[in-house]
Amino acid sequence: MQHQYIQDFAQYEDGTEITVKGWIDKVRNSKTNHFFDFRDGTGFTQCVVSIDAVGEEAFELAKNLSLESSAAFSGKLIRNERSLGGYEIQVSSFEIYHIAKDFPITKEDKEHGPNFLEEHRHLWLRRRRQWAINRVRNQLIMGIHDFFQQDGFVQMDAPLLTGSACEGTTDLFETDFFGQPAYLSQSGQLYAEAMSMAMNKVYTFGPTFRSEKSNTPRHLAEFWMIEPEVAFATNETNMVLIERFVKHVISRVLEKCTIEFEMLGRDTSKLQAVVEGEFPQVAYTEAVKILNGSIDVDGKNAITLQEEDLRAAKNLIEAHKTDIAEREKAIKAGMKKGARKHNEKLIAKMLSEIKVAEEQVRNIPEWIESAKNFKEGEDFGSSDETVLTRVFSTPVMVYNWPAKIKAFYMKEVDGNPDYVKGVDLLAPDGFGEIIGGSERETDINILLKKIEEHQLDQADFEWYLDLRRFGSVPHAGFGLGLERLVRWSCDLHHVRETIPFPRRYGHIKP
Repeated sequence: MQHQYIQDFAQYEDGTEITVKGWIDKVRNSKTNHFFDFRDGTGFTQCVVSIDAVGEEAFELAKNLSLESSAAFSGKLIRNERSLGGYEIQVSSFEIYHIAKDFPITKEDKEHGPNFLEEHRHLWLRRRRQWAINRVRNQLIMGIHDFFQQDGFVQMDAPLLTGSACEGTTDLFETDFFGQPAYLSQSGQLYAEAMSMAMNKVYTFGPTFRSEKSNTPRHLAEFWMIEPEVAFATNETNMVLIERFVKHVISRVLEKCTIEFEMLGRDTSKLQAVVEGEFPQVAYTEAVKILNGSIDVDGKNAITLQEEDLRAAKNLIEAHKTDIAEREKAIKAGMKKGARKHNEKLIAKMLSEIKVAEEQVRNIPEWIESAKNFKEGEDFGSSDETVLTRVFSTPVMVYNWPAKIKAFYMKEVDGNPDYVKGVDLLAPDGFGEIIGGSERETDINILLKKIEEHQLDQADFEWYLDLRRFGSVPHAGFGLGLERLVRWSCDLHHVRETIPFPRRYGHIKP
């Protein structure tokens, strides 16, 4: 049976006879009509099965269609702005493929809890929120390829099995490679440097692995990295490339993912500000002063804003609790079914907002204390990045970092070897670092010294040193964590929602 896809409905005229195939997303029944919210993977619509249209026997059969049952519906496509997706199908016939029994995910996600949902990830993927997130992820991926291909980059592949660490850390997954130790790749960057000496502008796009035992909203053990590398580039041109790149991919998802962002409740005006604004470039030493409140940015003080956020969170909790009590009292006193459901939905929303505000009340005092006492020379923690970026409405680039907290391959700042030409792009609203990059050190003697200081085995890096022995040129690049980009774009609390099957500390199934 030929069928049409929901995403193509706009090309059909009202009254067109069509067939859709997919799954039942929600069911509402009355004496004369069954209303099915229906999804086919490309979108959502409403299918109305009327007893007058299909007859009594088929109408009774349709009662068996439960949540996640699969079916094909045929009938007239009618534009209806009040219906799911702006259309409905007035069903004249249907075919049932499978009746699903006792689908386990029946409540709102927050009622099930994150552990239950993660254990049922193979089914959780079907929920509207996950559908929207993964479509945004897809468009971000397409935007990434589109940007680099249009800009003359060549995609090349770095190995996933390596003989040593990329940055000298111990966060490695070790395996056996024909009798000798091998490690799952932390990064493709060093290999991208070699490939850029052949192709000039390259990028890698593949999975990378970190075995650090971090169970935070920002960390995965397996994630996807995009790592461009450009010959004859400096950190200054690198920062220009980063800004152009981010604006391109965000602009694309704003254009392509209107429905998905609406479904997620994403405030897209914040993303639009990213596309239209300029990314501030702030030296690390200046960023420290912004963080501890010593200097303001456009009249905004990082510490003062946190104090204001704390007061606002406390006020929200108090106001919501009063509102909830009044609504619960009115519900107990008796009200019509529609009004009760409306109030129950509002109460659930306010309880969710209270939970977020209570987390702010717990965290913000610690963030303020950490920011005020931050010592120059240290790396920013996640709370420090949150406080720092609060004064900016666009991502901010922090550059020229202390050498002791950065990787061995970063180029020293001219005349100041205690600092290196690295750059981190920090996203606003507490999302923190999404890009890290640098100009690479080209002086082989400095590299040899850094390899020794980082206690790395020089033999493992002889091939890398060859890049400085034979035709070395200035070059620079960066690494983008795709899942962190998805998290920021969709305004998600936890990175586990950003990838179909997350692998993180303590979670490897399903």
